[in-house]
Amino acid sequence: MKIIKYCRHARKRMKERNVTEEEVNFVVNQADYLEHDVKGRKNAYKLINERFTRVTLKKKTITLL
Repeated sequence: MKIIKYCRHARKRMKERNVTEEEVNFVVNQADYLEHDVKGRKNAYKLINERFTRVTLKKKTITLL
């Protein structure tokens, strides 16, 4: 399972669209379709309850010394 951190903008959008953290985790881990955008992010899509849910991901790496 991937660790997901939500920015304030993402939390606001989730609240507006009634999307739960469980749905986001489900989309990220079992996406029907993945696409890369020009800014280096990934969009994960999943059909849930007859609507497509899109999650935009930005991977951050942490280097431990």
